[in-house]
Amino acid sequence: MFYFVLHSVCTNFANMKGTIATLLFLLLPLVTVGQTDDVIKEDTLEELTVTSRSAQRRIEEVQVGVEKIDIGTMAKVPALFGERDIIKNLQLLPGVKSESDGSSGYQVRGGTSAQNLILLDGATIYNAGHLMGLFSAFNDNALSNASLYKGMVPAQYGGGTSSVFDISTRPGDNEHHHFKGSIGLLSAQLTAEGPLHKGASSYLAAFRRSYIDIFLKSTKKYKDNTLNFYDANIQLNFSMGVRDRLSLSFYRGRDNMGIEDLMDLSWGNTSANAHWLHTSNDHLYLNTALTFSDFRNDTGIDMLNIYYQMKGFISHLTLHHDETWTPSRTFNLKYGLESTYLQLQSAEWDVNLLHQREKRDAWVNAIWVQQEWKATRRLTVSAGLRLHLFSVLGGAPYYELDAQGDIINTLHPGKGSIVKTYANLEPRFSTHFRINKHQSVKVGYSRTTQDIHAIRGSSMSMPFDRYTMTSNLLSPEQADQVALGWNGITPTKKYDFSAEAYYKVTKNVYDYRDGKSFHSEIEIERLLLGGKGRSYGLELSAHKNSGRLTGWASYTLSWSENKIAGISNGQWYTASNDRRHDLCLVGFYQATPRWELSALWRYTTGQALTVPSAKYEIGGTTFYYYAERNGYRSPAYHRLDLSATYTRQLRRTKHIWAFGIYNAYCRYNPFVVRFENDNESPTGTKATLTALFGIVPSVSFTIQY
Repeated sequence: MFYFVLHSVCTNFANMKGTIATLLFLLLPLVTVGQTDDVIKEDTLEELTVTSRSAQRRIEEVQVGVEKIDIGTMAKVPALFGERDIIKNLQLLPGVKSESDGSSGYQVRGGTSAQNLILLDGATIYNAGHLMGLFSAFNDNALSNASLYKGMVPAQYGGGTSSVFDISTRPGDNEHHHFKGSIGLLSAQLTAEGPLHKGASSYLAAFRRSYIDIFLKSTKKYKDNTLNFYDANIQLNFSMGVRDRLSLSFYRGRDNMGIEDLMDLSWGNTSANAHWLHTSNDHLYLNTALTFSDFRNDTGIDMLNIYYQMKGFISHLTLHHDETWTPSRTFNLKYGLESTYLQLQSAEWDVNLLHQREKRDAWVNAIWVQQEWKATRRLTVSAGLRLHLFSVLGGAPYYELDAQGDIINTLHPGKGSIVKTYANLEPRFSTHFRINKHQSVKVGYSRTTQDIHAIRGSSMSMPFDRYTMTSNLLSPEQADQVALGWNGITPTKKYDFSAEAYYKVTKNVYDYRDGKSFHSEIEIERLLLGGKGRSYGLELSAHKNSGRLTGWASYTLSWSENKIAGISNGQWYTASNDRRHDLCLVGFYQATPRWELSALWRYTTGQALTVPSAKYEIGGTTFYYYAERNGYRSPAYHRLDLSATYTRQLRRTKHIWAFGIYNAYCRYNPFVVRFENDNESPTGTKATLTALFGIVPSVSFTIQY
């Protein structure tokens, strides 16, 4: 009975996002579900810095895998529900792909979203989305800059084998007070900033809250449902003399969802940071930070008179210190160390009187060094080395397993004792050669290690995914990537172009054993098999930087595969996040001084998926057998988004109206593909496609002082 209840729970979870969309779309004139009986057989079955987007800077940047955009440009891109979203704008870059329609999860160069490290002021953020990913967890009004490293990752970062996305909160204006408020279809925002002591200290406070639950309460059908989110960013900055600066930041984001008496789900991140920057002299800078972050999820389900509850969390407490030494204009050296106490609860569940929990602790340490040297007028070299130490700590049971995943011995090491330590050296290298004033080439190599593993039942990230960390049985995931790139710009700087090829090999990639899922056992190592993965591809982009019409086009051709003993007969198989083609076109047109128009068109190859090859019944319940992993594809994904922005200055206030249409030609893109019995079909099975969005209109109003 326990298995059947959990199987039903997972089925409901797989369709949960469609339920959310249904609740949201009470407010909007659109349709969300379509069907098809066809699934296509597969025959051949950096840095993103939200600062100035300088075309010349892209030519001069030493690191391979770099994209730069203006935060103002990001605000112009058409957005779902009119909500400006830094995560969804990342998905428009070459080599970066969305997990699914409306999702805040993104995949970089053949990796999964679980292989991306997301940092907010140095604090690790997990599942960075509200409402199952319909909205980003980050309020863009609170952000100052962000860097996405998809090629060579600087040595000060560790913990993501696919990419590192480092975000910073704005410090606030220390001279003048400013206020900004926005209201849209589903949420409202309020931002305030200004001096605490003019010229010496400042504050920034940004708050966002959805009001979907207000509309739900007014409906008869959904009045007993809960659906809301909120987030808050607070930043304080203090100048402590000429040489010292202290900043304090806090973030809290939370989601709550309940479906009548069936289910309650809540999740969110909390972080707090203290940063001290000290300038010793004109050549030496010291930065020390103490950071806390905590991600928690809590799921409760009442089904068939059986109450099921599952809880999980990941907590980090990190001390970080680094120094930057710049003895000359042509050379700089950065070095540092960090230490983290990590706690992770993979799951704690109650099913009536049954209570089980798996919780682990670890101690993570690293030292690193990174240098950048301008060797000649044309040649610049950046190289780094990171030593990563991961110590598995006692205080919880650890296991020895046989080949089938059954426990043959249980270990009970003392709390705080070191069970096992993994040491990994991670070299990083990138070189930039300037061919002439308008062209440059770059080549780089990077090794990265990751100790937190997200175990997912599908290719999409969900807040109830199970996480685990490196243990006596699970080794750290490690990726080696090489990349070669070219950048060019026209003499007038009106156009620029880039091309970059990469090849990445990843060790210790984990996937479910055949017939297992996230709820099969509490001991997560029993569910998993380890192997390796590989991904490779070509990224192309072109930008138009000036004139009334500006924008860019990006195209990615890529492959992503896994090879795990015990899955697909130990042969290479297509990874669930494999997308062969990804094309994105973005344009902006300044029609008048007050009106600006923008458009976005996106095309992506359909998602790889596993189709049942046989079925059988037990007690009247149908079960499917899957022989070929990810051997089929869903239909291709494409959509067109349009928006128009009207801006008017009234004395000291600015009024902004933003109008948008998401999915303008109402393409029903596949969100979930399910397989059902069909007695009229020769195979006895049909595929049912569920789409999340049809046409989504939006309007928002912002007033800024």
